[in-house]
Amino acid sequence: MTQNAFLTSTALSNIAVGSTTVSAVYVGSTKIWEPSSGVTWTNPDLANASYDSVSLGISGQNQYPTGLFFKDDGTKVYMLGQNTVYQYALSTAWDMSTASYESKSFDSGTQTSFSEAVSFKSDGTIMYVTSRSSTDAIYQYTLSTAWDVSTASYASKYLDVTPQEVNPRAAYFKPDGSKVYVTGTGSDTIYQYALSTAWDVSTGSFETGKSFSVSSQEGSPQSLYFSPSGDKVWTIGTTNQTVYQYSLSTAWDISTASYDSVSFSVSSQDTGPKELFYKSDGSKLYVVGATNDNIYQYST
Repeated sequence: MTQNAFLTSTALSNIAVGSTTVSAVYVGSTKIWEPSSGVTWTNPDLANASYDSVSLGISGQNQYPTGLFFKDDGTKVYMLGQNTVYQYALSTAWDMSTASYESKSFDSGTQTSFSEAVSFKSDGTIMYVTSRSSTDAIYQYTLSTAWDVSTASYASKYLDVTPQEVNPRAAYFKPDGSKVYVTGTGSDTIYQYALSTAWDVSTGSFETGKSFSVSSQEGSPQSLYFSPSGDKVWTIGTTNQTVYQYSLSTAWDISTASYDSVSFSVSSQDTGPKELFYKSDGSKLYVVGATNDNIYQYST
């Protein structure tokens, strides 16, 4: 029996076929709808951010952390240090004071000797490690169990960014996996790449003319983070130990970025900030620092 569904422009909160709730709607392999998580993003008030006096010490796992990533519901956090990704559980979502190491990790050292950042596909089935070794690249890994790094294996796929950035420090994926953005200390610039197959870095290519220099604010950028709509981007670096905010006049087009003259210093907590991440609603900021080996939590 064939059942037809006609979708109008009216916002949808749920779809059911008989007694079965539909988790997503696809046209071919393209997802065109999925239920809302119920989380509403509000752009952070970075200028008025404040430290929560909450942090997680991670020196027991690694003494030079460079990467940070959260599961989308805030119940897990991942730290990368010296080629290894470590996994932590948060008993209260997004509250770093409740985090504990799960004794789960993954070593990417077979592919790279200088890993800098870690990212995940939105469903937790693919992991990416940004490297600044002999090949400046983003390496792709498959997780047989979503969000469990101990089940990761190399997918034999990577994106070489050397023609643009010889010292990449971070990568950020557009939520649909169709684009990835890279920044680094070789040129102090954010570069934009298109992936012809979503989430497959081996299909990535630089979009000519799509770049933006942050050197006027930061001489050693370490990280970048976009708003869900792609109209804001934030960076952090080790020169000034400060988060800087930019606006994009065309969403997801980095060449249209401009500095908002809005910033927030984290130097009182750590002079070696390496990665930043926001809570899914924009109300919290997290920074991992390599000087004191902590993940710090801020209200925004």
